[in-house]
Amino acid sequence: MPRILVLDDDGETCRFMTELLGSPGRDVRTSQDPDEAIALARERPFDLVISDINLGARQNGLDVLRQLRSSSPDCRVVLISGFGTLETAIDAVRHGAFDYISKPFNIAEVKATVERALARTGAPPTPAAAPPAIVPPPGLLGRTAAMLSVYKQIAHAADTSAPVLIVGESGTGKELVARAIHEHGRRAHRPFVPINCGAITETLLESELFGHVRGAFTGAVSDARGLFEQAQGGTIFLDEIGETSPALQVKLLRVLQEGEVRPVGSTRVVRVDARVVAATNVDLEREVADGRFRQDLFYRLGVLVIRMPALRERREDIPLLVDRFLQNASARAGRRVTLAPAALERLVQYRWPGNVRELENTVERLVLMNRDAVIHESDLPFAPSAAGPPLQAQLFADLPALDEVDRRYLVHVLDAVGGNRTRAAEIMGIDRRTLYRMAERFGVVLSEEDRTRGSA
Repeated sequence: MPRILVLDDDGETCRFMTELLGSPGRDVRTSQDPDEAIALARERPFDLVISDINLGARQNGLDVLRQLRSSSPDCRVVLISGFGTLETAIDAVRHGAFDYISKPFNIAEVKATVERALARTGAPPTPAAAPPAIVPPPGLLGRTAAMLSVYKQIAHAADTSAPVLIVGESGTGKELVARAIHEHGRRAHRPFVPINCGAITETLLESELFGHVRGAFTGAVSDARGLFEQAQGGTIFLDEIGETSPALQVKLLRVLQEGEVRPVGSTRVVRVDARVVAATNVDLEREVADGRFRQDLFYRLGVLVIRMPALRERREDIPLLVDRFLQNASARAGRRVTLAPAALERLVQYRWPGNVRELENTVERLVLMNRDAVIHESDLPFAPSAAGPPLQAQLFADLPALDEVDRRYLVHVLDAVGGNRTRAAEIMGIDRRTLYRMAERFGVVLSEEDRTRGSA
């Protein structure tokens, strides 16, 4: 019989988890004290311990994790937190946590995580030795479940040398994630070399990446090392990888497969050891299907895929981001500026097509252009109608039938992801076939351009 221990200083959470996880054939115990929980585990080991990180005691969930990994190496530990950070996620992964989930709970996620943990046999992986402490890059902020998922993936990616593909809209922070992967990994003491593949012509891009020899082309007056060589032992970040040509994609594939580059105009090859992290704001699966991106390169790059959520998918993080951006902009302006509650609410409700980058630029502009110490709703650069009413008011104001709520939600999700069917299905927790059936049932047209138009 699987034995599960739930550790949380909140008795209501303990009761909720007991009801959620309790079933015939399971022994679910609870504790609100970390010392008691560790003592219980030493008396008779548990198969799974689910512990909050913030326990309001001398010890936190990470302390419990470390002790359990020492005294009960076969026990799997799942940590939960309502205030997730990148550093906490990395600590959790490096100390052997099975998983790391957020509050408020996603019931389906909790159940799935528990099932996976109980299905595993043998001892959990040995905790990784932590590299030297690194100061994380500024700006990667967020406490929502979507960002917690990103933090977990960064933590897993940092301890490997496998290629990583970061996907997401412009302005979501893809380069910040790439830098975090590098700076929390074993290559942190070596160079991080970024390049925007969409900002350079194909001929020049090949020379930039692989180097060239003297006389290779007009203006090549001397040999030059490429960025892959400059990133030796470190990380090269290929932003906008989807903008590369098929010819260059073949050469990038060779680098990933063989670990060598051929400088432009040269007959020799150069061995390179640079971890590749790539990013794109286009749907590479669609590009592969349309023949604009090589499938073999897509699979090579996508060993680990991190999907960055759009800002409108994590609105609860906006106050946290605004506070950071206000502090930074106020410091640069040499005066303290605050935001009126109504103005903050408008910022939370706005669609933010430019995501975090647009939000940061907007806050910077507001601080520079306003002479008052408080930014009011009327100071915002977009019209009141741009923000629109809260989603709850949009969906439920007329008290629609349940089927109509489902239809409106489907249209809302498709609109939020720009018609991307795969992403919409992921958000809704269904497969694409079910998405198609829902669209047909509710009369929502999915055009060839993947743009959604809801019927009346």
